Amino acid sequence: MAEHQVTGGEPGTPAAVAQERRLRRDLGFWGLTAIGFSNIVGSGWLFAALYAAQTAGPASLLSWIGAGLLCALVALVMIELGASRPEGGGTVRWPLHAGGPLVGTLVGWSVLLSVGGTAAEISAIMQYAAHYLPDLYNGRTLSASGVALAAGLSVVLTALNWFAVRLFARLNNLVSVFKIVVPVVTVAALIASGWHSGRLSDHGGFAPYGYAACLTALAGGGIVYSVNGFQAPLDFSGETRNPRRTLPAAVLAGIGLAVLMYLALQVAFLFTVPESLLGGGWHGVSFESPFGQLALILNLHWLSSLLYADAVLSPGGSAYVGVALDARHTYALAKNGTIPRYFMKVDARSGVPRRALVVNLAVIVLFLLPIGGWQQIVSVMGDMYLLIYAASAVAAAVFRADPGTVTAGWIPGLRWLAPVSFVVASEFVYWSGWAALRLALPMVLGGLLLFLLMRRPGTAPTPGELPRRPLAAELRTGAWLVCYLLALTVLSRLGSFGGTGLLPAPYDSLTVAAVALALFFWAVRSGVRYLAVVPAPAPVAAE
Repeated sequence: MAEHQVTGGEPGTPAAVAQERRLRRDLGFWGLTAIGFSNIVGSGWLFAALYAAQTAGPASLLSWIGAGLLCALVALVMIELGASRPEGGGTVRWPLHAGGPLVGTLVGWSVLLSVGGTAAEISAIMQYAAHYLPDLYNGRTLSASGVALAAGLSVVLTALNWFAVRLFARLNNLVSVFKIVVPVVTVAALIASGWHSGRLSDHGGFAPYGYAACLTALAGGGIVYSVNGFQAPLDFSGETRNPRRTLPAAVLAGIGLAVLMYLALQVAFLFTVPESLLGGGWHGVSFESPFGQLALILNLHWLSSLLYADAVLSPGGSAYVGVALDARHTYALAKNGTIPRYFMKVDARSGVPRRALVVNLAVIVLFLLPIGGWQQIVSVMGDMYLLIYAASAVAAAVFRADPGTVTAGWIPGLRWLAPVSFVVASEFVYWSGWAALRLALPMVLGGLLLFLLMRRPGTAPTPGELPRRPLAAELRTGAWLVCYLLALTVLSRLGSFGGTGLLPAPYDSLTVAAVALALFFWAVRSGVRYLAVVPAPAPVAAE
C-alpha cells in the first residue's frame, strides 16, 4: 500500500521505481556542461554559418544572438522542472503527468520520431567524408553506400554507449575539448588569412533580404537546430549528483559557450568569403563543405585537413550524446506506457537502459533511408523536438498552479516566464516555414492515431499506465495540443514563411503569438483539472 501511495496512484510503477534506482548518479557540473555543449555543437557549426548567410546575409549575426537569448529563456522554464522533478528522460515524463495520456502520447511520439535527428549528425559526417569518398554523397542525398556506412557508424555509437554513464561522460569530456579547440583555430586562421572589410555594408547592406529574413534563418537556416540540444543535461537529471544545484548552471553554461562560438564562426565566414563568390549576393554563395572548401581557397591546406578530420569527430560527438539522450527518452516512453515496458529495463551492472539503445538504433537506421542531406533532416526533426519546449512550458505552469505539487521555486517570475516561453517555442516552430511544417506537424498528429489505437474498446491497460478515465475525458484534457498543432499548420500555410502570404509579416508572427497565448492558458487550465483527479507521482531522484 505504501508503494502505491508513493507513485501517486500509478499502477505498476514500483517496477519503474526499481529501474529508475538502477541509474547511476555519477554526473556533476563539468560532465553535464560537456553533455549540453557537445549536444549543441555538432554539424551545426560546419554548415549553419553558410545557410544563415544565404538566408539573411550579415544580419544572420542578429539571428544567433536572438537564438541564444530565446533558447536561454526557454531553458529557464525547463531548469525549474529539472530542479523540481529530476528523472531520467524527464522532458518526456513532465508533459504526461501535467497534461494526461493524450498529451504524453503526442509528445512521446514526436520524441520517438526525433530520434532520427541523430541521423542529421551522421548525415553531416557522410557529407564531409565524401571529400575523400565521393560515392557516399551525390550532392543532395546519401547514396546507397553512404547509407550503409552511416548505418555502420550508428552501430558503433550505440556500442560506445553500452557501458556505464561515468565512462560515457569521460569520453564526451575529451571530445568536447577537441570540439572547442578546432573552431577557435578555424576562426583565427581564416581571419588572419582572408579578411575583407566592408562586409557589413557591401553586397546589399547589413540586411540585404530584410530583417524578416533573420527570423527565417532561426530555423530554416539551421540556427535554432544548431543551438538546440541545450536541454540534454535535463534528461540526465536522474543520473546527476545534486541536480537542484548542478543543472541550472550546466544548462546555461552550455548555451553561453555554444552561442559565443557560433557567433565567432559566423563573423569569420562573413568576412573571409572571397569577393569573386559574391557576384550574386549572399544567396549565391554555395559550398558543399563550407569551412573546408573556404580553407582550400585561402591556401590553408593544413586547416582543411584538420576540418575534414573534425567533420567526423564534431558531429560524431553530438551523435554520441544524441544516442545516449535518445536512450533516456525511449526509456521514459516505456515508463509512460507509450511503447512496451520491455524497453524500460535498466542494466543492473552498467546503469544503462540497453534495450532502449537497441530500439533507437533501429529508428536511426530507418530514418537514414528516406531522407538524406543535412538541411532536409534539420528542417523536419528540429520542429518535432521543439514540441517538447512548448509542452514543458505548460507543465511548469501546471505544476506551479497545482496546490498538491511541490516545485523548487528556483526560477523567479515563472508566472510570466512560462507563457512567454510557450510563445517563443511556438514562434520557433512557425518560423521553420511551410515546407518543413507540412511534413513535421502531420507526422506529430499521427500520435493521435496511436493514442486511439492504444485506447480502443477492449484494450487492456498496459502495466504502469496512469489510471484510465473515459476516452471522452482524456480527449477533452489533451484537446488543446491537437488544436495547437492544427492551428500552427493552418497559420503556416497562410503565413509569409513559405505559405500563401495571405497573412503578411509581421502580422503572421503576431497572430501566432496571440493564438499560442490563448492555447497556453487553455492548456494550463486543463492540466490543473487533470492533476486534481490524477496527482503527479513524486520523482524517484528527488526522494
